[in-house]
Amino acid sequence: MSLSGSAAPAPTAAGPVASAAARAHLFTTGTVERYRHVLADGIDRVATRIAAADRPCTGVTPDDLAPRVAAVDLDRPLGDTGAALDELHDVYLRDAVYFHHPRYLAHLNCPVVIPALLGEAVLSAVNSSLDTWDQSAGGTLVERRLVDWTAARIGLGPTADGIFTSGGTQSNLQAMLLAREEAYARVAGSSTTRLSRPEVLSRLRVVTSTAGHFSVQKAAKLLGLAADAVITVATDADRRMRADDLAATIARCQRDGLVVMAVVATAGTTDFGSIDPLPRIAGICTAAGVWLHVDAAYGCGLLVSPTRRHLLDGIEQADSVTVDYHKSFFQPVSSSALIVRDRRVLRHATWHADYLNPARMVEQRIPNQVDKSIQTTRRFDALKLWLTLRIMGPDAIGALFDEVVDRAAGAWRMLTADPRFEVVTRSQLSTVVFRYRPTGVGRDLVDAANLHAREALAASGAALVAGTKVDGAHYLKFTLLNPETTLDDVACVLDLVADHAGRYVRTAIGGTMACPVA
Repeated sequence: MSLSGSAAPAPTAAGPVASAAARAHLFTTGTVERYRHVLADGIDRVATRIAAADRPCTGVTPDDLAPRVAAVDLDRPLGDTGAALDELHDVYLRDAVYFHHPRYLAHLNCPVVIPALLGEAVLSAVNSSLDTWDQSAGGTLVERRLVDWTAARIGLGPTADGIFTSGGTQSNLQAMLLAREEAYARVAGSSTTRLSRPEVLSRLRVVTSTAGHFSVQKAAKLLGLAADAVITVATDADRRMRADDLAATIARCQRDGLVVMAVVATAGTTDFGSIDPLPRIAGICTAAGVWLHVDAAYGCGLLVSPTRRHLLDGIEQADSVTVDYHKSFFQPVSSSALIVRDRRVLRHATWHADYLNPARMVEQRIPNQVDKSIQTTRRFDALKLWLTLRIMGPDAIGALFDEVVDRAAGAWRMLTADPRFEVVTRSQLSTVVFRYRPTGVGRDLVDAANLHAREALAASGAALVAGTKVDGAHYLKFTLLNPETTLDDVACVLDLVADHAGRYVRTAIGGTMACPVA
């Protein structure tokens, strides 16, 4: 019996026999043919499922799926690849959410390009770890080359550097870590009295807009800043940070003896796709001596846009920038990076371990990426972007991103002309925030009707849209990242939303009077 009192799982084999059977599953020189056969079978299953997916999801609920997953006995292997893939179809593939479908219009999830899938297969099989040179060799240089390429696209200059991360939240966290340490050193070094570290940290503030990403608040909490360390400033009618409010906030902090350690501007807010006025914000930060971080997790696709690169003007003045290739470069999760203007600030993430990256390696000019990262073991995610650039090229990626931005503009025009709906603002990128608008006696049901429409649409599996709140009211949101999505798809989804919402309103008021829309 185990210490918990439950019986331990029965062994399926013993000793050398078990070891030999297990070794047959290792990817080695002797199992190359098995590797080819097994992966071909898996790829065929996925390709078949993708080809057959006639809707973005099945509408499965947690209550439906949980018993199937719970019934799997993980201590008793099936012993057969085909049987395992059959089971995987039942617990995952059949009910997966397929971002490639043109009526998936919900979150910042993109369909992925085939060169990146090739990269995923290669990096998983070789399994390089990007923390030290002796675990990755050329992988280190490929990642560094892509960081330099991205920094050049941003325009940060010859002293720039960076590191690949798991996503925008981690990139923003590391940016705030670097900004915190720079601010601490500046305040502690300039004080005429000896200040303790907690005293300095309690005075640090981060300023972002009300439309900024929640990861800024999360980073402040993880970094031990004060509970009220993040100050949000107002946005204008287009949901862009108000530069005048930013300047006033920084001045007020200075008067109150507080230290603004960073301003976080957003190049592509999650809800509205809005891009803050980067040149004006950069000027304010420079004048005040404040670190400027630009969260371009969404808007980074503009770096390769043939027509819209100018929308990021001012980003070259940032101290750090977040980019998410797995949002706007059509890469599989995860593929993100933090890029900094001055490579020296990355020292704040450095810790030397004798067994891994001793300090003497720096003197020997051995390039260990763990010296820059808050992670140790890291996948070679950069390979996906490398193969994408080498096979497709940046202009092709930018053209795809331009397509989805154009499609969002078309969806916005469609919605503004449709009396059934109201739209919040026109996005600079590829989102559209809107809601169904009942009139007459159903007017007070607007929030409930839109919530119901989203849930009913998801339950049907016919399409997926996102939801959000704007000024306390419930809205729906299209996030268009699939160039295959057409305006006919958008029109169909709008009709489905209106049908679900309208039916809800009519039922709620008893079905005895019409609910006109205008």
